[in-house]
Amino acid sequence: MQAVPGSCTVARTCVADQVSRKMPDSESIANFEVDLMPKSVPKVSDIQTPTLQPAIFQGETSWRQKLPISMERTCECKPSHINCLTAKEWLKCQLGVWQFTYEKRDIRDKNTHPATFPIALASKVIRLFTHQGQLVMDPFVGSGTTLVAAADADRNAVGFDLQKPYVELCAKRLSRASTLFGDSQQVAVQDDAKHIPDYLDNQSVSLIFTSPPYANLLNRPRKNKSRRHRNTAQLGKVEQYSQDPRDLGTMPLDRYTSAMGDLFESYLPLLKPKAHCVVNVPDMWWENERITIHVSLVEELRRRGYELRNIIIWDRTNIVNRIGIFGWPSNYITMGVTFEYLLDFWRPPDD
Repeated sequence: MQAVPGSCTVARTCVADQVSRKMPDSESIANFEVDLMPKSVPKVSDIQTPTLQPAIFQGETSWRQKLPISMERTCECKPSHINCLTAKEWLKCQLGVWQFTYEKRDIRDKNTHPATFPIALASKVIRLFTHQGQLVMDPFVGSGTTLVAAADADRNAVGFDLQKPYVELCAKRLSRASTLFGDSQQVAVQDDAKHIPDYLDNQSVSLIFTSPPYANLLNRPRKNKSRRHRNTAQLGKVEQYSQDPRDLGTMPLDRYTSAMGDLFESYLPLLKPKAHCVVNVPDMWWENERITIHVSLVEELRRRGYELRNIIIWDRTNIVNRIGIFGWPSNYITMGVTFEYLLDFWRPPDD
């Protein structure tokens, strides 16, 4: 076995060499070993993970390299617990319909990002399915809300986005996030979601949480009846992430569903067994037809090895303002903006 400098092995080797030249007394040998022993040996828990920058951009040295980010619990919860929640907090999460309010740090301006969600939503999902110190991953990080919520909860997190302006926005928001009471790290990476396995080890992720693009359903001018007779900034606007052909938001639903399946199949090995994957999606109307995105994704992810555990309704009625009249008096349709789905999957346990 090769000796490690400063270890007892080195000390004994040196002592043996001394003995071959001159036989010292036992007290001299003891003092010699003590002098060569390291003054202190750091504990594994004291070894610091290299500090990551809040953003990694295309072409940088750390781009498409494994991330030196921690993924282990730092709490003292029992091994059988799936989170750090109290019984009272757990009870509130059992309700199948959730409501949230926005706070000052939330982004609501559609000119900044066309599809955002409250920090409170991401926080609830993260705290429900992870422990402090574990790793959260968002493959479509957008404005960075998942990363901000992870910082609040002292979870490590990594998010990915194709668009450099969104990654810059993530970094800006993270620079304002409070990490006074934890050592967790959060980082946004500018890259295609298909390259995520280049950055993370298998069975390192405890939660995937994301709100993905909605196929090409935002990639059209806004002309719905509730806004047609209002002179708003959104009337006639294409509320779309980008026109990058790699962007899932440019794809028709059938191609989008298949592409999503390919991506999430590649993420499955990254998840720990029984780790959760929560996807936030709405359904939408297109040419008087209901496009059931949530049904398409449930069927596709099941085919790719995920197990559906729960469907939670995000009730948005408390945050939606000035709803117009749709379909009256001859065509009843529900208001898609008043609720969305939280599709909760997990990686099935190993047999």
